[in-house]
Amino acid sequence: MAGVQQIEVESGETGMRLDRWFKVHFPGLGFGQLQKLLRSGQIRVDGGRAKSDTRVEPGQVIRVPPLDVDRKGGGPLTPRTMRSQGDAELLAQMLLYEDQRVYVLNKPSGLAVQGGSGVSRHIDNMLEAWRNKKGEKPRLVHRLDRDTSGVLVIARTRLAAMKLAEAFRGRDAKKTYWALVKGVPRKREDRISTWLVKEATPDGDRVRVARHGEAGADHAVSQFRLVEQAGTALSWLEMEPYTGRTHQLRVHAAHIGCPIIGDPKYFEADQNWELPGGIQKRLHLHARRIVIPHPDGGVIDVTAPLPPHMVQSFNLLGFDADTPDGE
Repeated sequence: MAGVQQIEVESGETGMRLDRWFKVHFPGLGFGQLQKLLRSGQIRVDGGRAKSDTRVEPGQVIRVPPLDVDRKGGGPLTPRTMRSQGDAELLAQMLLYEDQRVYVLNKPSGLAVQGGSGVSRHIDNMLEAWRNKKGEKPRLVHRLDRDTSGVLVIARTRLAAMKLAEAFRGRDAKKTYWALVKGVPRKREDRISTWLVKEATPDGDRVRVARHGEAGADHAVSQFRLVEQAGTALSWLEMEPYTGRTHQLRVHAAHIGCPIIGDPKYFEADQNWELPGGIQKRLHLHARRIVIPHPDGGVIDVTAPLPPHMVQSFNLLGFDADTPDGE
């Protein structure tokens, strides 16, 4: 139960009836309880008594007495509303950028973007905690693999979602990934162009390089650049996908003989190769940066810090994660 709250009326609430204002902010407060609080003078507007049909204006302050309902949860503090609060707090911790149209999150490794077999918690479901007063839930406009960390763009409105999705489809979004891979590529910089086909397996979907013209195959193009290497054992690659195929960078890295460290599907090594001590066997692929047209004009340019397991690996190898992108 919260104590007395003094809540200022926002600009978007001009002319709203007081009972409607409470319905929006405290949806779990019953009509009878609201009337009782109004009659007893416990609810006030700018210090004065008010009625349910009082119209509020921006800048006015509404006194709200202690209530047994949550302000944004929609009812008593049940496990469901507590979970919603937890989701909102976790999303806030991931937040890298926000404005009226867009959120950009730094998705942690291991958290799925959408639901699926065996997935009980994912970003799409967590976004329920960020529904706005109009009931709009933020929308996904692209995806990251569950074990890939980094920048994830979320649209806050339907129109923003349409424009951002169009930018991704039109390849107007520039996505930069960092990967720690086995070995060293033969070229310091190169373009990878293959056909990929997705197949269902007992261990989930798997993608392989296919022949041109093979049924179900899609063209996939990636660019990579060698940033730094640790002898001949490991390399730090900067990768850019020009197309957005499932597992594209993971398959392309394996295709050039440099599979991504910790990749459970595409990492293969001979029996004599061992993962250097201190490096965790987790996917070392991070969506480092995104540059995309803003729905209202201009450009969104956001960079995400590395996840803890990659920070640990970079430190062990002496790689400087503060190296400016593109240098």
